[in-house]
Amino acid sequence: MNWQELLSTERYQPEAQTSLFRHHDRSQFQREYDRLIFSSPFRRLQNKTQVFPLPGSIFVHNRLTHSLEVASVGRSLGLKAANFVRENDKMAAGVELLDEFGTIVSSACLAHDLGNPPFGHSGEEAISSFFQNGEGKIFERMVSVEEWADLCHFEGNANAFRLLTHSFNGRRPGGFTMTYTTLASIVKYPCESMNARKGGFKYGFFQSEKGVYKELADHLRIKRIDDGQYMNYARFPLVFLVEAADDICYEIMDIEDSQKLKIISYDEAEDLLRAFYDKSVDKEDLKIIDKTFKVVTDKNERIAFLRAGIINKLINACADVWTSHYDEIMNGTFHDSLIKHVGGSLGEAYNRCSDVAVSRIYNANLVTQIQIAGFKILGTLLEEYTDAVLKPHTYYARNLLSMMSEQYKVPQDAPIYTKLQTVVDLVSGMTDSYALNLYRKIKGIDLPELYTT
Repeated sequence: MNWQELLSTERYQPEAQTSLFRHHDRSQFQREYDRLIFSSPFRRLQNKTQVFPLPGSIFVHNRLTHSLEVASVGRSLGLKAANFVRENDKMAAGVELLDEFGTIVSSACLAHDLGNPPFGHSGEEAISSFFQNGEGKIFERMVSVEEWADLCHFEGNANAFRLLTHSFNGRRPGGFTMTYTTLASIVKYPCESMNARKGGFKYGFFQSEKGVYKELADHLRIKRIDDGQYMNYARFPLVFLVEAADDICYEIMDIEDSQKLKIISYDEAEDLLRAFYDKSVDKEDLKIIDKTFKVVTDKNERIAFLRAGIINKLINACADVWTSHYDEIMNGTFHDSLIKHVGGSLGEAYNRCSDVAVSRIYNANLVTQIQIAGFKILGTLLEEYTDAVLKPHTYYARNLLSMMSEQYKVPQDAPIYTKLQTVVDLVSGMTDSYALNLYRKIKGIDLPELYTT
């Protein structure tokens, strides 16, 4: 793969573009960044659980703040990668769009969680479980094997790609009409559900968007890594940077948030974060930390100070991994995340944080309560709406469907897979609070009130 072909300002479905702007001071990639920032799906991330439910007086991360931080880290990684390519890849000489690496990566970072349902990862599990073991299992015989794999293993990454490219009812064709390059930078797992990588069942596009990915892969000349029945491509080189930015942010910020919520103590959080500094290598940094702590006594501020330095160290380390494996990445033979190849005290400290997160943070009562509630809420909404979509003429279904946004309505003669996807689109696009309120209304727990003046 080479950058002359991988970097393109051509957009998916350009004939669908309509714009009130005749002249642009921004580049095509800067326009995409702004388009995402101002979009409704991006704004809805402010009310979607990252790890912890919104706890009231203590502010922790939601999907929106997480995505903004990932975009910031991604921009730095993109700039470092661009400098390396400019100085070391002779084939990239004269490619002006190298200067856009930072914007492309940060835009992809903004979009990386757009397809995630409410209530964190339990939302993904709830959707998958509905079709695997719940009321939705009756649809297995009504769709193809490939379509059933999509439904039984709902994947937020594939859903983000759908959200950005699908022509929803009443909306402009082509979704966000993103450039092929930015779209490719979002797809962390460029394969379909039937050919998902082992150890997690991650994939990058549903059957409904399979043709879209093939179109962009052909346009950018992304290497196909097998000739089997199901599509499986090499990862787009900038995807590694998007993934690294996500890995850096969520692991470190989860430690900071859990300390604020007193899931782990301040002393434990400080020990976990100080471990990123090697006593034999980072002597000067450790002196600065000790000096700063003599002045800064606020515990939250101390943790934030440590966190900032660690993120900088991990950015440099992940950029080094990307550059050291550059030839493999461009040949399509490197498949791991960059963070897995960070060694030394940094790698050990990161793995230790991961272990604490799994054993202590993600299993905390505060987290499991929202997971249980979210699982029940989404399962109920899926059951009610799939029944209504497939039997729209009943009194109850007509009333329920009247509350459905126009963009999610499909013709009655649409395939079953399309109808089921429409329900998944509806439910996965909800915020936590909207899903909860709708659940209460459907169950008769909460009734609308009339206000008079």
